[in-house]
Amino acid sequence: MNFHVLTLFPEMIRQGMNTSIIGRAIAGGYLSVQAVNIRDYAFNKHQKVDDYPYGGGAGMLMQAEPVYLAYESVEKKIGYKPRVVYLTPQGKVFHQEMARSFAKEQDLVFLCGHYEGIDERVLEEIVTDYVSIGDYVLTGGELPAMVVMDAVSRMVPGVLSNQESGETESFAGGLLEYPQYSRPEEWHEKKVPPVLLSGHHANIEAWRREQSLMRTARRRPDLLKTADITNKEWNQIRQWRKEWKAETGKE
Repeated sequence: MNFHVLTLFPEMIRQGMNTSIIGRAIAGGYLSVQAVNIRDYAFNKHQKVDDYPYGGGAGMLMQAEPVYLAYESVEKKIGYKPRVVYLTPQGKVFHQEMARSFAKEQDLVFLCGHYEGIDERVLEEIVTDYVSIGDYVLTGGELPAMVVMDAVSRMVPGVLSNQESGETESFAGGLLEYPQYSRPEEWHEKKVPPVLLSGHHANIEAWRREQSLMRTARRRPDLLKTADITNKEWNQIRQWRKEWKAETGKE
């Protein structure tokens, strides 16, 4: 998997992506991250890439040509038109299935905006996916790009030492991850659930499934709508909700 990031702050990308699991995957050849400095494609000695928007308004706008030339340099390098992700609050909210889809690509380009945004004409020319990481505004697209790259990287074979860990964590199957415990068996008078010490794998899996359902129903009930849940499990969720409502006066 090759990531190409069109950015005004390439060092931010390099420093943020060359650590921990992602850094090891890059060193091992499973990933590559190329930060393309949009300023290198400006037509002035000061490398200015922004200007006032037509029609007035506050702030400055990134110009189309430097962005396009930066993208074009990637297209020429890899020899085909890649998928281009523009990080914007106006995009579809990023989720795990989107990460899986992106992970199937050989090359993935991220376009990071700044100021008041980017000239619409170049977005129409090159962008294939408009993606948001949430309903809030950041100073630029670099942090969202790194969030998406981190999530996508985990889906790339070889990146994780244990591939199963990338498939069984939060949002796998549409549910939140079950609670986990490590040594010691008792800490601050809190004990590890006995089933996890039993060695009975079927019981452990059943407990974990139940805990995932319960945690999702409490913390992210919106996820239940698209999760793979049986009729029996739905009945259990309804029962829990009645109990929670009786305890607290609300679900």
